[in-house]
Amino acid sequence: MRSLPLVDPGSPPLTSPLAYLWWQARAQWGILLGAIVVGVVGNVAGAFLPYVIGRIVDDGLTDGVSPALLTGCLVLAAVGAVQVVCNVVGHRLDIQNWLRAAFASSQLIGHHVTRTGDAVTAELPTGEVIATVASDALRLGEVYAITARFVGGLAAYAAIAVVLARTSATLGALALVGLPVVVGVLALLVKPLQARQAAQREASGRLTTLGADTVSGLRILRGIGGEEVFTERYRAQSQVVRGAGVRVAQTQSLLDALQTLLPGAFLVSVVWVGAHLALAGEITPGELVALYGFAAFLTHPLWTATEAMRVASRAYIGAGKIIKVLAVPEAAAGEHPVAAAPDPRAELVDPASGLVVRAGTFVALVGADPDATARIATRLGRFDVGPDSMPDDDADRVRWGAARLSELALAEVRARIVVAESTPHLFTGVLATELDVRGRADEGDLLGALAVADAADVLDSVPGGLAGAIAEQGRSLSGGQRQRVALARALLTEAEVLVLVEPTSAVDAHTEARIAGRLAGARRGRTTVVVTASPLVLDAVDEVAFVEDGRVRAVGRHRTLIDADSAAGRAYRAVVSRADATDTTTDSIDSTDSPEVPRAAAHR
Repeated sequence: MRSLPLVDPGSPPLTSPLAYLWWQARAQWGILLGAIVVGVVGNVAGAFLPYVIGRIVDDGLTDGVSPALLTGCLVLAAVGAVQVVCNVVGHRLDIQNWLRAAFASSQLIGHHVTRTGDAVTAELPTGEVIATVASDALRLGEVYAITARFVGGLAAYAAIAVVLARTSATLGALALVGLPVVVGVLALLVKPLQARQAAQREASGRLTTLGADTVSGLRILRGIGGEEVFTERYRAQSQVVRGAGVRVAQTQSLLDALQTLLPGAFLVSVVWVGAHLALAGEITPGELVALYGFAAFLTHPLWTATEAMRVASRAYIGAGKIIKVLAVPEAAAGEHPVAAAPDPRAELVDPASGLVVRAGTFVALVGADPDATARIATRLGRFDVGPDSMPDDDADRVRWGAARLSELALAEVRARIVVAESTPHLFTGVLATELDVRGRADEGDLLGALAVADAADVLDSVPGGLAGAIAEQGRSLSGGQRQRVALARALLTEAEVLVLVEPTSAVDAHTEARIAGRLAGARRGRTTVVVTASPLVLDAVDEVAFVEDGRVRAVGRHRTLIDADSAAGRAYRAVVSRADATDTTTDSIDSTDSPEVPRAAAHR
């Protein structure tokens, strides 16, 4: 099986749940076909066991201990061994099929959501998206895990039907007619079960959404005393989910009861007919034993068929939900760039603020309001322009050379301009993979980026170093470590234009000084913009742009602006002095302290 996660999960059809399920089956046809072959062999071997036992009984009654009896015992052992091996291998293949389908769907959803921007939350509640990964993808995988057992059961049923028909026309007819009738009766419950499962899934999705919205707004709710209102809403929706679950359980319990009753009645009928045939001398004692074994064995594929109907019903519902998420248009999916790709030596200009970033320079944005400078930085990466929304006028005017960013393909902007925001987001996975998001760095590149970000200590904090795993949101790392890992990740993109928002706000002054010097050297000759008010970083940049009231008021070297005898110079000194004072208070704070942005908070 190809290792998970997949390099490329593929592009599924979104026309219908059945089309999606069939596409996934073709995507993993190798392990699916292998599981089916093993399932058929194992089930047919299991079905053949009663026949061998019946022959042994007849041989023993006729000739006693004889070569025929011993041969029959050896055959019985061989068939049993085949069944055991097939069961072990088949179970492994079933699990592989389940994981392959479930995690491929999870990857598809995760990758697609990252490319939709805020469009997915505009069309679907957050909880609905979460439920597709947490529930629907796993349910979808179950249908591929049970496929081999279902097909193997059909093959075993066909083999037994042939043997029974050769033994007795009456028994053959009973098997050929009775079992399909039992399956048909059970199938009548599938549609109401599917409807109730769909209702439960809808209610569960709404509950997840309500929970996610409540958690995200918990601080505000506490501030306005709204916790009790949302608690009551959550309680009410929980009862709706509970009621839907009870209705599903009612139908499922009836299906389970019939799943025991009807096969049992079929078994009694077959044995009753067989016993009368034995008494009439139409079949031998060994054939009667085999007949009972056949009838008992057939209850297993019957159970599998019923389970397959239930699993397929849930998978169909889950596939529909997954399609709904994947159908959300990607950001700028329908755009048609009207401008040619700009020259790497072109200037990046933000007319709204008056900022001009010359190619190959290291520029710092400083302002009394960090939010205002951060807005300028994000505009430089076209973060505020959406194809299906009214673009912000200021963001829509940003130019790279002769072209506006909004006139370029969004994919090209994302590839060439990287914006690393102030709050780093880390994901679960191998450290090396999480650092090398573009998949083109070797071990030397990874270690070099960590060195620039002064994050070599992270290798000691993560068991296994680069090959070790970091927890979700980087919980196993301190605030300073998370920030430095995020900086190393941004550096490894090798972006033509790198925009860093407060990249050193969670580290102490000594660490910050080392990072500033190394960063300037690592990015020499490439365009870099950093939002900061730290004198340690400002000393290392080529140019400082001082922003006041959203406009660039002064441009120059840090020392030049500090010494300037003007209104802009005095305002600049006030901002930098506050940051410098905060630096002093954090001098003794180790870079592994837990606060995310201690100096940024003070600056604000």
